[in-house]
Amino acid sequence: MLRVGLSGGIGSGKSTVARRLVERGAVLIDSDVLAREVVQPGSPGLAELVERFGSEILDTDGALNRPALAEKVFGDTAARADLNAITHPKIRDLTAERMAQAPADAIVVHDVPLLVEVGYAPNYHLVIIVDAPELDRVRRLVDRGLAEQDARARIAAQATDEQRREVADVWLDNSGPVDDVLAQVDELWQHRLVPFEENVRLRQRPPKRAPKLVESDPEWPRQARRLIARIERAAGNEAVRVDHIGSTSVPGLPAKDIIDLQLTVRSLADADALADPLGEAGFPVLSDIRGDTPHSFAPDPALWAKRVHVSADPGRYANLHVRVEGTPAWRLALLFPAWLRADEAIRDEYLNLKREVAARHATDPSHDAYAEAKEPWMAEALPKALQWADQTGWTP
Repeated sequence: MLRVGLSGGIGSGKSTVARRLVERGAVLIDSDVLAREVVQPGSPGLAELVERFGSEILDTDGALNRPALAEKVFGDTAARADLNAITHPKIRDLTAERMAQAPADAIVVHDVPLLVEVGYAPNYHLVIIVDAPELDRVRRLVDRGLAEQDARARIAAQATDEQRREVADVWLDNSGPVDDVLAQVDELWQHRLVPFEENVRLRQRPPKRAPKLVESDPEWPRQARRLIARIERAAGNEAVRVDHIGSTSVPGLPAKDIIDLQLTVRSLADADALADPLGEAGFPVLSDIRGDTPHSFAPDPALWAKRVHVSADPGRYANLHVRVEGTPAWRLALLFPAWLRADEAIRDEYLNLKREVAARHATDPSHDAYAEAKEPWMAEALPKALQWADQTGWTP
């Protein structure tokens, strides 16, 4: 299944987006609903809350009086921590149970108000953040009956816009008419979520695109960090490190709009063991690629063995090269962008090559021809990069 995290600040209109996704066919797991279920009358969760906070948090019917509980924890860090320690594990277990009940081809939307604050983002194939200006959010909350001061206090207590942007694969602007955000959701559903789910389920890549250079995007590093967090979560202890490599890791350098990453492992056996976990996380393996092109300074093909995975997300093309620590290709993948960042002349020379080769293969959906056309230049450049590393003391 495709796991989608949905969040946004209070009053942003997240519920409107959730309802539309359900209308389109998503399976919704609402963490607020689950939070109520785990503290229903007679539940172990409610009993633990009463033991910790006292019977005054109950109403006359013996149910949880949420405003009374809120008064006890708002502004009290220790009390809030105790509340979370009681409820969060129960909500987590119930969430896992509901996800397990979803069909194998489902697009499961997990609505989590505090997704950013609790660090859940790497658990999902995609994170959607719904946003609206603070003035709009305050107005909506006041219309629901909150005092303006309380509304602003609740907004201030949540994650910042910058923190949300750090995890947002999709940023939905809900500042205009409701039809505008619904149109955004419909576009997202049809052109990204549906094909993404199919790609994950079938372990296949999005359609190939012809190589095309675009201007450097300041969002590339942030996008790489999100992908790295998911890969680290999926790979677990098998991952030595994950790095953003390639042209998109060099500030200001035009490149193909494809994020290249390198997952470092201790052995090819570890790389092969990660085929299923990475595939489930949205990075299917390409079984036809087994290594890099050997170079004269290390001619043994066995030294250049690797595994390659790609992102199944049609909205964010990415390559994941899985290499063994200490091998020549592993070192060069880290060295080459460091050299480009340090040497403006070689960076310009490389850019000129990329532009010429991309123009030559502008209608070719196979990137193999593009890569092969760069090999003669790379064969001459890489020994220079190694020399630069020796002279400067660069280390991976």
